[in-house]
Amino acid sequence: QVTLVESGGGSVEPGGSLTLSCEAPGFRLDYYAVGWFRQAPGKEREGISCISSVEGGTYFVDSIEGRFTISRHNDGKTVSLQMNSLKPEDTAMYFCAAASVHFERGSGNYYREGWYDYWGQGTQVTVSS
Repeated sequence: QVTLVESGGGSVEPGGSLTLSCEAPGFRLDYYAVGWFRQAPGKEREGISCISSVEGGTYFVDSIEGRFTISRHNDGKTVSLQMNSLKPEDTAMYFCAAASVHFERGSGNYYREGWYDYWGQGTQVTVSS
């Protein structure tokens, strides 16, 4: 059983930055595709980014493209989501998830919750002035 723990959430003003981390104590995340999802108040949870387990391919939805980056740490146990130029509409609970499957580029499956095996409890991000 893989336990994921998110950290790094908080409150920032528009235009600010935060870095979220997803850790898996006792496990190496580099064997898994890791996705980030978010759920804004009153809305369904949506997939926003993923880093694949093969070739390190990265994926971003249009709303965050160019502002967020996803990366793996060399320790193999942590995946980060660097969030820049934050907007009020980025306010949400952010979750990371790990999938043991390989996602084909262009399939879009990396944004679909059903493909993921393990989930964290989430970390809150609030963007307001």
